[in-house]
Formats: sequence, structure tokens, C-alpha cells
Amino acid sequence: MNEVLTVRDLRHRYGGTVALDGVDLTVRPGECVALLGPNGAGKTTLVSLVTGLLARQTGQISLAGGDPRDARTRRGLGAVQQSIGFPNTLKVGELVAGAAVRRGASRGAAGPVLAELDLTSLANRRAAKLSGGQQQRVQLGMALVGDPALLVLDEPTVGLDVPSRRRFWEILAERRFRGAGVLVTTHLIEECSEVADRVVVVSKGKVLADERPDRLIDRITVRSVVATTTLADDRLAALPGVLSVNRDGDEVHLGTRNCEQVLRALLAEDPAVGGLRVEGARLEDAVVHLTEGSLV
Repeated sequence: MNEVLTVRDLRHRYGGTVALDGVDLTVRPGECVALLGPNGAGKTTLVSLVTGLLARQTGQISLAGGDPRDARTRRGLGAVQQSIGFPNTLKVGELVAGAAVRRGASRGAAGPVLAELDLTSLANRRAAKLSGGQQQRVQLGMALVGDPALLVLDEPTVGLDVPSRRRFWEILAERRFRGAGVLVTTHLIEECSEVADRVVVVSKGKVLADERPDRLIDRITVRSVVATTTLADDRLAALPGVLSVNRDGDEVHLGTRNCEQVLRALLAEDPAVGGLRVEGARLEDAVVHLTEGSLV
């Protein structure tokens, strides 16, 4: 299967600062890859290089078989940014039609995309006057028109309500079924565990992990015993098997590798304990532990 995006040994510096240090990355047709990591990890630099906004220094980038700095190659790219300013005078239909023409398609290609995103009734509205969620759909329409080979999404669902987020990913799933690859960067990490085929974790310009979300989560051996209790944190921390104590409102989360041992000790110390449950690790836990160098 040919890759819609191939990055090999990509390195980039800003003066004496290393932003990327030998990054490899691939996205296949129909695949969704989540690019995760802390602020300053190199994600923005990598996305800027992939989308042709930044000139490559060393390494290789192939976007649908071409150079992303080539205007013809970028016709195969669709991008959704976290925020964008629309011109005050342009209407929704004009923006999507213009994106179609720039991608080598006819202006008529805008119609089906507007319908797909429930934007037909807004086609004659000025985009700058729309709500944030509506503007996000306009951006997606501009990215989807012309059937790009790769979609690059930067925090695409921030500010959207739950139904809008669900519909967003449903539309992306349809495009993936048709062969489009997706590269997404987001701080909504748990959302990625539901939609991404692979997770690429970067920190300090290096790739720390590239695997399925469930496999990354499985690398965490610590689980949480969650409860409501009147016991003070120092007493909880002294219980056999407790590795960490964290408060979340009225609940306490006790990190442990031996849930049974902690449950027995907690019940012995506080028979009136309530809301007991055991929670497994989440993708966010795995990413945080990995980037902090404490994956256990």
C-alpha cells in the first residue's frame, strides 16, 4: 500500500535550537494518525514542513509522491487549522468554490461538499459572521473539496460541542473509507484513542512511540482505585500498595500496581468508604508518562 505521507530522518533547527531530531513518520491511505506531545515537542514545526509552509533543511518529505513545497503537490493536501480569520466580504460558497479551483477542480465541486457538511443553507452568508462551530465546518469544507489525499488537522474539534465533534469524525470516517489519510494534532488526547489507528508521540524533537492506542495504553502497569473517603492524604499514601494519591473533587485516585491489596487496606482503614471502583490507564496517562520519562 503506497503511503500518502512519508517523512524520513527529518531534522530542523532554529538557530541553536533543535526542533526536530531525526523524525520518521508515515500515513497510509485511509489511516488516521494522531501526532501527540507536549508544547514545544516539535509538532508545529513538523506540520509546517509537511504542509509546505516551512522549507525543509535536512531529511525527506513525500506528500502523495511529491514535494509539499510544490504547488501542484499541495493540491492533494487539505488542512484544518485551530483558528482562521475569514475575509469580511467572502461568503461560504465562495470560499469553498475557491478552494476547489485552487485544487484543480471545478467550482461546481463545492455543492456536494456544502451539502455533506450541512452548509448549503449558509452558502450566501459571510463566513466572518458565522459562529465558531460553523466556521470550523467551512474550514473542513475547504479542506475536503477536491478529494485530497491527505488531511492535516490542527486541533480540529476544539470549541465544538459533543454532537458537532461526533459528526466531524463521522465525516472524516467517510473520507477515510474513500482513501484519504489523516494526520491530526490535538490536546484532546482521549478523543484520539477512539479515532486514531496509530499514535505518534513526540518530545524534544524525537519520536518516542509509534503504535496503536491500545498497545500504548497497555504499557502502563499502574491502575487507579477511586473512592470517596474521609481519610487524609498522608494516611492514604501510607496504605500498602499505594504509589500516588490525587484528589479530583470529592474523589481520591490511588495509583497502584496491586488493586486488590489497596482495596483491602482501604476498606480496613475506612469501612464507610464509598464510590469504590477501579480504573485502567488512559491514553492521556500513557502519553504523559512517556513524555515525562516515567512510563511504568
